[in-house]
Amino acid sequence: MNQPTRCCGITRCLLILLFSIYAVNSGNTNWGNEAPSPHQAVHSPKPIRHNQLQNRQTSRAQSIKNKVRNQESPQNIIIILADDLAWSDLSCYGHSWHETPNLDQLAESGIRFTQAYASAPICSASRASLLTGKSTARLGFEFVTKNELGTQQIDQATPLQAPPYQLQLELNQLTIAERLEPLGYQSFFAGKWHLNAHHNGYLGWSPTHGPAQQGFQKAIQDFGSHPYGWKKSQPPTIEINGEYPEDSLINQICETLAEQPNGTPTLSVASLYHVHTPVKTTCQWLIRKYDQRVPMDSPAREKRVRYAAFVETLDHHVGQILRTVQQSDRQRETIIIFTSDNGGHPEYTANAPLRGSKWNLYEGGIRVPFIANWPNKIAPGQTSDRPIVGYDLLPTLLDLCKAKPTDLRDPWLDGKSFADTLINHPPKNLSCEDPDRSTSQAEPEHQREMIWHFPYYHPETGYASAIEKIGIDDFKVSKTHPHSAIRVGRHKLIWFPETDSTELYDLDSDPSESINLADTSPSLNQNLRQRLTDYLERVNARLAIAKTK
Repeated sequence: MNQPTRCCGITRCLLILLFSIYAVNSGNTNWGNEAPSPHQAVHSPKPIRHNQLQNRQTSRAQSIKNKVRNQESPQNIIIILADDLAWSDLSCYGHSWHETPNLDQLAESGIRFTQAYASAPICSASRASLLTGKSTARLGFEFVTKNELGTQQIDQATPLQAPPYQLQLELNQLTIAERLEPLGYQSFFAGKWHLNAHHNGYLGWSPTHGPAQQGFQKAIQDFGSHPYGWKKSQPPTIEINGEYPEDSLINQICETLAEQPNGTPTLSVASLYHVHTPVKTTCQWLIRKYDQRVPMDSPAREKRVRYAAFVETLDHHVGQILRTVQQSDRQRETIIIFTSDNGGHPEYTANAPLRGSKWNLYEGGIRVPFIANWPNKIAPGQTSDRPIVGYDLLPTLLDLCKAKPTDLRDPWLDGKSFADTLINHPPKNLSCEDPDRSTSQAEPEHQREMIWHFPYYHPETGYASAIEKIGIDDFKVSKTHPHSAIRVGRHKLIWFPETDSTELYDLDSDPSESINLADTSPSLNQNLRQRLTDYLERVNARLAIAKTK
């Protein structure tokens, strides 16, 4: 007779206990000292199982962990890559007549690097290196892609044969998008890819080696308003000051950025076609503007007038992207990187005081603008003379996103993180030979090796008529011979395999590379040459070799 009573008592105790647990753990619990709102609905409590309590506590802990991570890491990463923009083309880098207010403001509210380098003096190789964190020598990707396999055929006899063309970035090379995906990032690519054999037309994306096959979940292929997309007819001219042609590529980039969901980490690469040739514009008001500004005695004046209009158009497009970010509620969580794939075109822009241009490894061919902006993380108004190179970007972003060296699937990166320069914290060592060594064992910055490798001749058409000497502001295409370079600290060595000769420069005192120290500093010359040779051998770099008779 007493058994039912005892069961009822046990049941009542369990109900009381469950109600108490619910009161502590339910979502309606008032965690502070405030009284519940008189308008708050009161719901009947439901029993909670032990595993549900564990899941809720685990979820809350994970939520706190994610919140802390998001506060320390960029929720959104935007890389804006210009095409052929010279180191000195922007007003914030000292240009006397180019107007670039949007990029100037980006630099003023962030950090501007004065010794930033592209990984190569030419498009495809530079982009492959930037996306993978590896030098062009390690990748075996040192030139531009072509329609089909083959070797260089130059219109003048040459003593060396350049390596065969590389048609595409191999799929086993992990890109920034693929390395950030395990950290929860969704990736978006728009614009110029140029990392596969041209498919269905110049610069067409391959269905097997395009952005979608390299980790980008969304990708947009469009020439926008660049002359690449004009085909056979030029669009109508624009006479009204301040008006620009509608650009479908930029519009799609801005629409995608505006639609990105909050709370989802994203990587966006806006790979723009400006200021690559053909340098043409429909904005006649810009032509009139710069016709008044470019000095009458300027060499290649007519080209420089059109080029100035092109540069301002690029700045306008960047401004559209920046305003889209500013109008969202994600600006404070977004790091924006702006840079160029190589130095300026010798026929359109002046690279002075730097020697050389696109297509060679003198400073004018590889030194580029580099601006980084991240509100409340990167202090505004900074300028850094720290040397960095394109293949440093991947490990830097991994560092900022809290990746561990052991998380990297490829330990043979050439890049080094410069996150400490951006936000002033000790960088993780994510580079080269031993990915598990501690930061205290990392190579001192002044001993850091920066490598470039260009085992090709250029131009392929018109080589015989190109000028022999590479100077400063030649405004003509010059002959590029196979060569490689290394920078360590303030010194840079260039090696020419045709003659097995070297040139050595002190970039601090001689940024124009006009005083060759190879003979007056034989010990330093030999040291840098050996370090360059050792590196090229270590990564099994492809070399230009003597032709067989």
